Amino acid sequence: MAREHPLPEPPLSQVAQWHPVEGTPMKKRVAIGTSVGATIETYDFIGFGTAAALYFNHAFFPASDPLSGTLLSFATLGIGFAVRPLGGIVGGYLGDRIGRKPVLVGSLLLMGIATVMIGLLPTYQQVGVWAGILLVAVRVIQGLAFGAEWGGAILMCFEHAPWRRRGLYTGITQAGFPVGLLLANLAFLASVPLGGEWAWRVPFLLSSVLIVVGIIIRLKVEESPEFEELKEEGEIAKNPLSEVIRDDWRTILRAFCLRVAETAGYAVSVTFMLSYLASEKLAGRSVSLTGLLIAAALGIGATIGWGALTDRVGRRPVYLVGTALTLLWGVPLFLLVNTGAATAIVLAFVVSYAVCQNCLAGVQGAWFSELFHARTRTTGASLAYQLSAVVSGFTPLVGTALYVAVGWVGPALLLSGYGLLGLLATLFTKETWGAAEREEVAVTERAARAGTGHGSAARSGNATGSAAPASGTSLAR
Repeated sequence: MAREHPLPEPPLSQVAQWHPVEGTPMKKRVAIGTSVGATIETYDFIGFGTAAALYFNHAFFPASDPLSGTLLSFATLGIGFAVRPLGGIVGGYLGDRIGRKPVLVGSLLLMGIATVMIGLLPTYQQVGVWAGILLVAVRVIQGLAFGAEWGGAILMCFEHAPWRRRGLYTGITQAGFPVGLLLANLAFLASVPLGGEWAWRVPFLLSSVLIVVGIIIRLKVEESPEFEELKEEGEIAKNPLSEVIRDDWRTILRAFCLRVAETAGYAVSVTFMLSYLASEKLAGRSVSLTGLLIAAALGIGATIGWGALTDRVGRRPVYLVGTALTLLWGVPLFLLVNTGAATAIVLAFVVSYAVCQNCLAGVQGAWFSELFHARTRTTGASLAYQLSAVVSGFTPLVGTALYVAVGWVGPALLLSGYGLLGLLATLFTKETWGAAEREEVAVTERAARAGTGHGSAARSGNATGSAAPASGTSLAR
């Protein structure tokens, strides 16, 4: 049970100065700015996954043993995920101590530098084992930057958004991930004709252009109104990390399991699948990347749509659907791709990504934010979100090992197992935007529009961190 940090409840007119019912005047710019940043970060980080599956086993490791090269390539991919919790801890701590905006700008700049460096690295044929060592070093920097990114971006958007449309707005930020995935794989698809090293170097070098655009946009975004209010009232946590672990460790654990279903599920159904299709000669690179491109394009609207749906029916019901589908999808996914038919493979990517993965990702921005108090929200949400990256980062490696041991049934059951874990976690996680909360906010909205200064209106940084900015209401724990 989290400790309460009671604050005097201001009149609605005062609350509206820093977070009006309909959101701040910057809400659309913030949503676009955080989404663009998420796009760039994903382009950089996920692009590494595509390159690891298709190129890095030959470019950075000995070509004499293809299977070992694939395992080492996926291990390098996993290292980036493994350090993401550290990036999340540092970024979350700074986000709760000095503000969300500085973390957003810093993480994007760090990611950009690391990604461009990948495009300039020497290969195994040029420097031997140093190629793999340098690749690991740069991947660690990527992981730290990406770990710091999500919490600041999603919470900046959440804390500027209208009270009743936080699912939609955070869904816009989350949609930056499929956009980044789309751009990354489009770049790799377009670079295939270049052949040789340029086929994987060019997509990383192109990141430099995106970084400049992203930095310019993020510098124009205003700081979170909730952080500014906490700072003004002297309520900033002195040590957000120790506070959130002490008071909300159960919530962190539940959110971790919720997140594993999504991110590790993606690691099986997309990252591992790319390698599986290539090794089994079920599809060429063009077919695989085209299927992923179509899925990512559909995923942009799907992520926003799933997020908006949670504003109408609640966070939990949508997550139950997504985890149940992931649980049931494991075996049918591999039966579908094993046909070797291009249409079936494209359909497999669409269901895996736009339905199973996006259904969960579209919910996480609002739900995870609502589970934590505003003063430790960045740290708590980032910690839960990024800890799961350790599992997902090494999932392609585990999937490959299972495939070697028992065939495609191994990774198929692994995907279903992640879905089951997420389903159980959903059942044990409280709803933060149920019918009662939606009705209470509706009453508050009507009072605000009528100018009555309704007494139940409150701040969005309440002790529960729930979606409605309320104090002393049924939303408080």
